[in-house]
This record gives sequence, structure tokens and C-alpha cells, in this order.
Amino acid sequence: MSNNAANSVVLVHGGFVDGSGWDGVYQILKKDGYDVTIVQNPTTSLADDVAFTKRAIAEAKSDVILVGHSYGGIVVSEAGTDPKVAGVVYIAAFAGDVGESVATLIANPPPGAPVPPILPPVDGFLMLDKEKFAASFAADVRPSLAAFMADSQVPWGIPALEGKVTAPAWKVKPSWYLVAADDKMIPPPAQHQMATRAGATTVEVPGSHAVYVSDPAAVAKLIEQAAKGVATK
Repeated sequence: MSNNAANSVVLVHGGFVDGSGWDGVYQILKKDGYDVTIVQNPTTSLADDVAFTKRAIAEAKSDVILVGHSYGGIVVSEAGTDPKVAGVVYIAAFAGDVGESVATLIANPPPGAPVPPILPPVDGFLMLDKEKFAASFAADVRPSLAAFMADSQVPWGIPALEGKVTAPAWKVKPSWYLVAADDKMIPPPAQHQMATRAGATTVEVPGSHAVYVSDPAAVAKLIEQAAKGVATK
């Protein structure tokens, strides 16, 4: 790693959405002086998404705090071993281990856990049921925006869902994890379990799976904590 302070933040979105959901977090980080890049990862395959993310890391002006939401956690776990990455932040995300994918991590939900309303694949892509999107993904987002998110979904490729982590960044980089206490997509106990396994500095806040949209201040606060944390290491 270079001697630059980690003043660059790279934000990676998850499945079914694009990078626009990071707008609130972006505005706070920019105001606080960070160089911020939002990866428009296509969510077609893990390999493609990692390649898009690594390009953003390469273009960053300094060492990077790499942030992933949901499936983006798999992407940053794989891309975060890049030498320019100083720390990795998971926002209600899958912090995969070697050989794990979103598909393996959601394969055996605990009894009574909410089941995401994923529709059967069409042409190799997945979507969420638009009628159930708000309740499961964005329950605390204003209704008009939650409806827009449902209607502007990005089809999520099966090769992205099934893409396996080969060398998790959290094993070699400091990590942070924000647990969304009211998440109906990834059960909060599963989030805590992954955070603990990763040895992540963990905070829990009230919020849906779309906590990065509904509470950008809490998300930005943890990212800035990570940036300051790596600066002191």
C-alpha cells in the first residue's frame, strides 16, 4: 500500500439496483472532502463486476476505502485485495468467504426468516416482484422513491448470483460492517454472523435493506470512521 491517506471512497451497489442509490452517501462524503467514485457495475457476472470495480480503484486519487452493499459485498470481497485498497466496508452486505457466493449464502434460510420475493429467472436474469419490492427491499424509503426503485430494477445475472469469492479481502484488510436491523432481504443475524467472522468493526442501525438510501448519514459515518481508522494503522 502506498503512503497516501485513504481519501478516496469507491461505492459498489448490489443486485436489482444501480449506483444512483448512493447519492445521499456521495453528497455527504464529497462535502467532507473525500474523492468518491460510484461503480456502475453491470451485475451480469462476478468477474465483470470485479473488473469494473478494479478500474475504479485504479483511477482513484489515493488509497481507497472500498464499500459494498448487498451483493456488492461479494464484489468488494473479491476486488478488495487490490494493493490500493486500505479497508473494506460492508453495508448490509454478503461478506463471502472462499468458495462462497450469494447463492450459497442464501441457500438455507433459517426457519421464519423473510424470503426475498425473487421471481423465476428469465433469459438468465433475476428480478424482484415489483409489488413486493418496497416491503422487502426498501420499507423505510419514501414510497415514491421505493416505487421508482422497483420500476427501474437492473436485471441481476445468474453468473453474478453464483460467482464465488476466491480470496476474501477481509482476511487481509481491516473491515467494517453496518447491520441493518430491519432488513427483510438478508436476515440481521446472518449479517452479524458474517461481520463477526470477518472480524469487522460492527455497528447496527435501524433500517431496511436499502439503509444506504434511507439513512445515508449513518452509512457515511461508518465509511468515514473506516477512512480515519486506516489512517492510524
